[in-house]
Amino acid sequence: MARNKYDIDEALESEFNLSHLKRLLVYIGRYKKQIGIALSVILASSLFTTTGPTLIKMCIDLLTENAGKGLTPRVVLSIAGILLVFLVISVIGAYFVKKKSRLMAQVGQNIIYDIRRDLFVHLQELPFSYYDARPHGKILVRVVNYVNSLSDFLSNGVINMVTDLFTMLVILVFMLCLDARLTLVCMIPLPVFFLVLFLIRKKQRKAWQIQSAKQSNMNAYIHENIVGMKVTQSFTRETRNLSIFKKICGETMDSWMYAMKFDKVVWPTIDMLSTIGQVILLLFAVPRLGTTISVGTLVAFLTYIGMFWNPIINLSNFYNMIINVMAYLERIFETMDTKPNVTDKPGATEMPPIVGKVEFSHVSFSYEDGVKILKDVNMVVQPGETIALVGPTGAGKTTIINLISRFYDVDGGKILIDGTDISGVTLASLRKQMGVMLQDTFIFSGTIMDNIRYGKLDATDEEVVRAAKVVSAHDFILSLEHGYQTQVNERGSRLSVGQRQLISFARALLADPKILILDEATSSIDTKTELTLQRGLDELLKGRTSFIIAHRLSTIKNADRIMVISQGTIIEEGTHEELMALHGHYYDLYAAQYSFLESVS
Repeated sequence: MARNKYDIDEALESEFNLSHLKRLLVYIGRYKKQIGIALSVILASSLFTTTGPTLIKMCIDLLTENAGKGLTPRVVLSIAGILLVFLVISVIGAYFVKKKSRLMAQVGQNIIYDIRRDLFVHLQELPFSYYDARPHGKILVRVVNYVNSLSDFLSNGVINMVTDLFTMLVILVFMLCLDARLTLVCMIPLPVFFLVLFLIRKKQRKAWQIQSAKQSNMNAYIHENIVGMKVTQSFTRETRNLSIFKKICGETMDSWMYAMKFDKVVWPTIDMLSTIGQVILLLFAVPRLGTTISVGTLVAFLTYIGMFWNPIINLSNFYNMIINVMAYLERIFETMDTKPNVTDKPGATEMPPIVGKVEFSHVSFSYEDGVKILKDVNMVVQPGETIALVGPTGAGKTTIINLISRFYDVDGGKILIDGTDISGVTLASLRKQMGVMLQDTFIFSGTIMDNIRYGKLDATDEEVVRAAKVVSAHDFILSLEHGYQTQVNERGSRLSVGQRQLISFARALLADPKILILDEATSSIDTKTELTLQRGLDELLKGRTSFIIAHRLSTIKNADRIMVISQGTIIEEGTHEELMALHGHYYDLYAAQYSFLESVS
């Protein structure tokens, strides 16, 4: 798929709409009590603060009225009282602002936690195909960067929007009470501001969508390079990779600067309109001073008009913030809306304790429409049987074991375990009774003990050691610096490929599965270790239904049955001896592999 590249912008499948906003409000609504307290505090602060210009007007008018009479004690006390009230209000307002900031910071981080948790939970439910279809860096940027980008919006933006709207309303009320004519004069530049916002809104939103895609590309390329650093250095690709990174980083920077260009249009526009509003006010009011307009009223209006445009500046910043947040919410909710291909069906039941009979009945499957991987596959595996699946790459071997674990659902037919159709049982109850070791061996950061215990958290240390001994991992683990408590890095970079496979094998075996699936379990283990491992496996496989995929045919000679898969169907079936006697496909595969080993020995 084209989107599975770091240099391809992801197409946005679902643009921001009111439903996204409603979903965000659901998260916000969980903390309505805390938000209500913060809102009450900040509204009280706003009410106190906006009384300032009116108190100043009262002082100026007192001074103006008594200019020719001298300042009597009554006038002085009146002015001092007014200024004292103003000082008390300022102190109370500052306290409220500080308290609001602390409350909203906590609420904002709680909401961020909730969104990130829900996103992480959903990611764990998505199928393999989702992760195969896009670079992991593009997934990571949604969980970390995009969610982080909501922090300021949630901590301050929403509550400040309500506060600024309330502040504007209070200021407007004070202005109307002082002089309705001057209030209308002050509002003359306002339509111009709304016109500017209307003209740039679509381009501004598109610019932030592009910036979001470029940031995702850069994150994907960085992640890919960190994971593949050994290959990069082995092939001396540093210079070439740097040039690619410069290009991607440059595109990210250019997209950011382009988006910021629209953001920066708003503030100078408001600043200019505020100044124009003050000029218009002066042109209208000055000729009327001393007649219909007092000096105190003019000073109060000049202060109020500045205060009135400040919330507009904040609201325009909030508008810019919404535009930015929309680009991130689109990606976050797009991920949350991705439906898992495999889920528990309505009314799904618990899988009964597995005995081990597995039946494929006319099973067909395709990863893409029109491209069949399995075609009318039928087989019956009895409890305790060891089944080896062999065949060329792409024949459908791994697909068969993925279907048994229900990593995918069949297109047609059904799979039965002990007579129960696995499509009707819960995934957890099915998979917890299986042990799976896939080709892609993954070691988590932590101790070796923790890695082996990953599939059975309540296992004792003795059980962990026992599983390691069965798969011949015990000796090499003890040779490490701290034995089972040795810390390993993510992906097990301190261990050899064979050692990682042995640990992953022990992890699968520890769960004591009723059905055991081994996909190329010994592909990176040397011959000596393989012989030791085979003896342990012979004991382990007793009483378990097991499916083994191995290209090294020498490792599956003891299987109860070998099934040869070709072009999505089972073309041969039998023991090693029976298939060799047929001189068919299995015989040719075995002979070709034997001849190759002879030629290189």
